[in-house]
Amino acid sequence: MIKRPEELALMAESGRLLSSVFRLLDRTPLEGMSTLQVDTLVERFIVHDLQARPASKGQYGYKFALNASVNQVVCHGVPSAEAVLRNGDIVNLDITLEKNGYIADSSKTYLIGQVDAAARQLVQVTYEAMWKGIRMVRPGARLGDIGSAIERHAKRNGYSIVREYCGHGIGREMHEEPQILHFGRPGTGLLLREGMVFTIEPMLNQGTGGVRTEDDGWTVVTRDGALSAQFEHTVAVTASGVSVLTLRDEERGMVGEATGSA
Repeated sequence: MIKRPEELALMAESGRLLSSVFRLLDRTPLEGMSTLQVDTLVERFIVHDLQARPASKGQYGYKFALNASVNQVVCHGVPSAEAVLRNGDIVNLDITLEKNGYIADSSKTYLIGQVDAAARQLVQVTYEAMWKGIRMVRPGARLGDIGSAIERHAKRNGYSIVREYCGHGIGREMHEEPQILHFGRPGTGLLLREGMVFTIEPMLNQGTGGVRTEDDGWTVVTRDGALSAQFEHTVAVTASGVSVLTLRDEERGMVGEATGSA
């Protein structure tokens, strides 16, 4: 569970490379592309340009480099040639990358074309909720502090937390201990220690928090058909607070903010 300094350095390198994948997506005109085309683009970039491995491919029998979760899809959306990104859609692209034996995991919800105000608000609040959780990470804090901060922000803005899926420890394996719930009570749960590395990845729904899995065994959707959004970062507990290993260029100014209180 606790990573040595040399392991943290390798994880930071995987995180840096993964952030460059999102930089590629940021400048890619996603409207009109199928989610399968996005998957092909990402896999080619990870393998050929970054000389790394898309860690999701082959994990639990999964066949793709990313999850592409559009609109009412909560998570684990399977790339498809038929799923074309249209004006007004929102899509969460969830990507893992392994380099030198260590894995980083991150996701971002993209707005496709002209997205209505309600969907934009959901995406913005979900992003804020992730950072509320990140701000709680420091030695001596507890996992319940993270979950409580996320849950409070979601409920304050009228959204539901998906409780069936959570963040997780990460390192040589994609899913390690501990589980990081996105709800909880302050001062409860596992004590955070320097060297822990895990993901924070809240999923917020416009309607109820209820979800169901479709017949493909992967795709998770909202039960009521309402929109869902997600953001994710891989973080490490440092001596003084937190390091966001998958931090993206546009987030550089948020690192200092993330070391304070929620």
